[in-house]
Amino acid sequence: MPREYPEYPIVGISGVAIRNKKILLVKRKGEPGRGLWSLPGGAVEVGERLVDALKREMREETGLDCEVRDLVNIAEVIIRDDENRVKYHYILLDYLVDVTSNELKPSSDASDAGWFSYEEAKKLKLTPPTAKLLEKLRKLKLL
Repeated sequence: MPREYPEYPIVGISGVAIRNKKILLVKRKGEPGRGLWSLPGGAVEVGERLVDALKREMREETGLDCEVRDLVNIAEVIIRDDENRVKYHYILLDYLVDVTSNELKPSSDASDAGWFSYEEAKKLKLTPPTAKLLEKLRKLKLL
């Protein structure tokens, strides 16, 4: 199924990695959200378990391995074109993860990656779901 103008919503998975009160963010290479900062993640492939998809996406986008912990957020992204047709529709599942490796190197769909404090992250151009999640994490005292 195509990502643009899909027949059904696409399930996306994201990793919420927090270390020393800093969150791991990546700068998106592709649409939707090209050039914006967001959580590392991507689409779940048919037949792939959520945990396996998240581990794969973390490795592809950041070079980091992780252990998946708890679901912390569910978000929905619907982007319409000029004719009001649904161009993108994602259901995003955000999981807390523990990073188990240290060499951060963006690749695949990420043009950059880094660890940011809440204050630093708020100054970045964030995707709307990421901005909303930062506020939730702040209220939970995770950032």
